[in-house]
Amino acid sequence: MLVHLSRVGFVHVRRALLLFAIVLGFAALAAAISQAPRRTGANRAPIAAPLPEAEVRPPVRLELSARGRPRSLRLAAGNAATLTVSVPEPGQVELQDPALTSPAEPSTPASFPLLIGRPARYPVLFTAADSDEPRRIGTVIVRR
Repeated sequence: MLVHLSRVGFVHVRRALLLFAIVLGFAALAAAISQAPRRTGANRAPIAAPLPEAEVRPPVRLELSARGRPRSLRLAAGNAATLTVSVPEPGQVELQDPALTSPAEPSTPASFPLLIGRPARYPVLFTAADSDEPRRIGTVIVRR
């Protein structure tokens, strides 16, 4: 009985070793196939020249206030800008034509990221929270 059990155990160990050898063989075959082909000097890709560094400009800062008389701000077409509008009371600021709106409070001004490519005039309106009448507080003039 003891001899029979040891033979059964030996068969299982032999099968496990054979299975391990097969898996190891497939792994070696896959590694050999997946290697990139070696390049010779004739078929080597040319080294690309580095790209020239582009001039990166920060956005132009434009500031308006809902207090006082309306002001005009100028911006060159295609330049990135950030328009910040401070207000004396809570309400909503609207930049017409691109149709942008933003809520604003005395402690939190309205802010608009702008990138306008065509020359035009863009009115900026403020509507107080307790009013339905918008009032022009400025104009962004985009020129070439």
